[in-house]
Amino acid sequence: MVGNLGAFDIAILAAYGVVVVALGLYYQRKCRTAQQFMVADRTIPAWAAGLAVMSAYTSSISYIATPGKAFDSDWHVFIFSLCIIPVAWLVCRYAVPYYRKMQLVSVYAFLEERLGAWGRVYAALSFVLLMVGRMAVILYLVSVLLHSFVPWNIAIIIIVIGAITIVYTLLGGMEAVIWTDVMQSIVMIVGIVFCAVSLSRDIFAGPEPLVQAAFDADKFSLGSRAFSFSSRTVWVMIVYGITENLRNLLADQNYVQKYSAVPTERQAKRSVWIAMLIYIPLTAIFLYIGTALFAFYSGREGELIAQGIDKGDKVFPYFIATQLPAGLKGLILAAIVAAAMSTVDSALNCSATVLLLDFYKRFIRRQVGERGSLLFLRLMTVLWGVLGTAFALLMIRAQNALDTWWQISGIFGGGILGLFLLGLLRVRLTLWQGLVAVGVSVAVITWGTFARPGAPGPDWPAWAQATFEPILVGAVGTAALLAVALIFHLLNSRKS
Repeated sequence: MVGNLGAFDIAILAAYGVVVVALGLYYQRKCRTAQQFMVADRTIPAWAAGLAVMSAYTSSISYIATPGKAFDSDWHVFIFSLCIIPVAWLVCRYAVPYYRKMQLVSVYAFLEERLGAWGRVYAALSFVLLMVGRMAVILYLVSVLLHSFVPWNIAIIIIVIGAITIVYTLLGGMEAVIWTDVMQSIVMIVGIVFCAVSLSRDIFAGPEPLVQAAFDADKFSLGSRAFSFSSRTVWVMIVYGITENLRNLLADQNYVQKYSAVPTERQAKRSVWIAMLIYIPLTAIFLYIGTALFAFYSGREGELIAQGIDKGDKVFPYFIATQLPAGLKGLILAAIVAAAMSTVDSALNCSATVLLLDFYKRFIRRQVGERGSLLFLRLMTVLWGVLGTAFALLMIRAQNALDTWWQISGIFGGGILGLFLLGLLRVRLTLWQGLVAVGVSVAVITWGTFARPGAPGPDWPAWAQATFEPILVGAVGTAALLAVALIFHLLNSRKS
């Protein structure tokens, strides 16, 4: 035995690492140009791009946090996934045709065409900085989880996972990213279905099935329907679901670059729907596992307390460690690592793409050749991978940096959706007007994040505190940006 894992489980994890590196080596021979590195020459089939988009939606956090949320509360998270349906229709109806017509590789070029260079620079810079933090958070969290199963130093786990992901992304470009994401999606789906089946067998057995405890506690509820925005009501989740899903599919390079890698507009639309129609039932399975875990441990709360398990996020890892047999345990851990890698590889490839197109070729070397572009893409893949891994290592000592990072990411990323909506509405602003609108958005998001009891920073008087649900901070910031920009637009119209 090694930690909580047997030799067979360790072998599964090792084999998974070997396979993803082998895929990178295999696709290296086809990755000879910048277009191949960034969008695989637009030769990816719709179903594969769809699985890759879906895998970008899920991460190792989904494996832990989603069941944990259902264990602690109810199924209100499911509303977020249901909101994908109208958002996917809007994106396929309006955004995808335009992106395909313009042959966009970087989605932020759209902002320059509609708003000016300032919009492109702000959004692209926010994106690449956010990707460093996103990689760090994912690498840190998945390494913390693996550390509870194996006696390796957590820093070594971070470095190993980061290095493997950098290698296959560096070698094979977008084609390696998508096909490893396809494999990772399959591993993830198989693993989570096995867990759901295993739990179902336990909670539905016997004359008095344990699942009744979940029904008695109203664990399948979608949340309160009270018209309030100060807690996670149905209405809060609808607003959050629409704005966050719209930001993902409309304005996030991680998603747009994948459905830009297919041959035609029709297949791009199909890939979006494939991703969403898999993600919705997958979210239901994650939530079902959390609810089933609540039923499984009903009457056994003392066991969880004795093990120091005081919140839902810790229950699923404990179940994996204590209840799953050899082999299946390794498969589930491989699935969690796969979910992490599919997030990190996408962040690496897309960051390199944005750095090339939105900064290097736009402002430094407009006429850089094919060889120079490919070299730059690979250098940036390594650099951003090293930065993400380094920040993940920093989180070992400063664990409270996790919450702080999410707050900072909300501040700097909150205005991006607003800019894309302005672009779609063809709102024209001068440079100073655009900067003022973005500044107001950042100020509102900062207020909504920190003007709360217990938040870091100075104590705010009661009348100045933000009382709405914290997950709506991004939506409120977007609304503020739109309001200021539309006022400027009306003033400009009157002058003209």
